[in-house]
Amino acid sequence: MDVHGRDLRYFVAVADHLSFTAAAEALYVSQPALSKQMRKLETQLGAELFVRDSRSVALTPVGAALLPHALRLLATWEMGEAAVESAKATQGAALAIGISTSPGRGILPAVRSRFTTAFPHAKPVLRLVGWDDPTAGLAEGSADVAYVWLPLIDSDRYHWLVVASEPRLVALPQSHRLARHGEIDFADLFAEPFLALPKSAGVLRDYWLALDARAGRPPIIGAEVSSTEETYEALVNGDGVVLLATGNAPLVARDGVVTRPVTGISPCELALAWRRDDKRPLVRGYAQACALVVGERPTTA
Repeated sequence: MDVHGRDLRYFVAVADHLSFTAAAEALYVSQPALSKQMRKLETQLGAELFVRDSRSVALTPVGAALLPHALRLLATWEMGEAAVESAKATQGAALAIGISTSPGRGILPAVRSRFTTAFPHAKPVLRLVGWDDPTAGLAEGSADVAYVWLPLIDSDRYHWLVVASEPRLVALPQSHRLARHGEIDFADLFAEPFLALPKSAGVLRDYWLALDARAGRPPIIGAEVSSTEETYEALVNGDGVVLLATGNAPLVARDGVVTRPVTGISPCELALAWRRDDKRPLVRGYAQACALVVGERPTTA
């Protein structure tokens, strides 16, 4: 036996008003149409729901038995409708993707393709964030997901997925004494001034200065840089050398600047990160799309 939600809604309205006329007005239907639907419902159930006479309407015992269940079913359906509308709104919402420099490596277009297939009404929006924020907008909430370099500051706040692991290179002026080497031992760079991220980058600044590979020797800071262009200009000016990911070498290896492999330091890791307490479907969906692209599963701090 299939009962339409409309019929239950009509039944509840009549039970509430105990008047077909008042119920019809509340439902914006004609009284004959309402009476007809109630007769059909009673036929389906095999019992009368109302006692009718020329002056009053009252629930029968069967009607009284049905009423609380009808109310619960309608309330549940209303919650279902609200959940559907919320999900539809979420699917059509913007997703802010934080980046400090382009992730490159073919990642963005591949992930976007999978993501928009799953969420065709979503609007992924790229947000460029300065190097002074190593979380690329996640910490302050201007980004919903972000491509970041590990290690992450306050890492217990985030989940992440490693999307690329690659050797670190050193970029240096073409005229530098070490530029003629095909490969450079990091120990040979101890006495060199380094370009550093802003101090607000915290552990990420330390990582790109390779503090763990310096055997306790403090780095010499030649200049602080906050963008790719600042890095390139500082290199050309001879302010220092800088470590960078292999995939980012083309961003600075231009006129007057070269990059060389470095031994004695660990590879670097680029990751997609999102806040641990963010359970929204769009955020999870983007992470899942990224996981499919890189063939890995999300990594927890």
